[in-house]
Amino acid sequence: MSGISDQLKQFPFLAGIDPAELEALSEMLSQGHFEAGTDIITEGETGVDMYLLTDGTVDIIRKTVFGDSYVCATLDSSNHCVFGEMALIDSDVRSATVHAKTACSVLKIDKASFDRYLDVHPKTGIILLKLISTNLVRNLREENNNLKLVYQALIDEIENS
Repeated sequence: MSGISDQLKQFPFLAGIDPAELEALSEMLSQGHFEAGTDIITEGETGVDMYLLTDGTVDIIRKTVFGDSYVCATLDSSNHCVFGEMALIDSDVRSATVHAKTACSVLKIDKASFDRYLDVHPKTGIILLKLISTNLVRNLREENNNLKLVYQALIDEIENS
């Protein structure tokens, strides 16, 4: 097993994947390192990579319609987080900036490599796509709840004016 395979084993969502398939996945990944204070992903840029955070802490930063930045989440490698997963689905523009709060190490896979993996390993690909979908659905539900709060605050402000 490669060093990348050993790192992948630390991610609980990959626990059920056959070791040979995990090794094949590890061959599609590259390692990356980012110094504290650098942006790993920039909101508005086209995305093609998903990242698995293996060491460090990142802030997820979004911009308001007025251009003001705010931290909407902080991810730590102890939670075995992934980010940028939407790029594996649609390669659209990034919805947030991911900023290295500390020095960070990541594993990275690009959309073309992921698509090749899905073609060769469809059974495991389904598992991975379900995991990505679960993450996206969780984020969508959270955003929907945030919109409800903002809407309610707007209504309260209008009614109290």
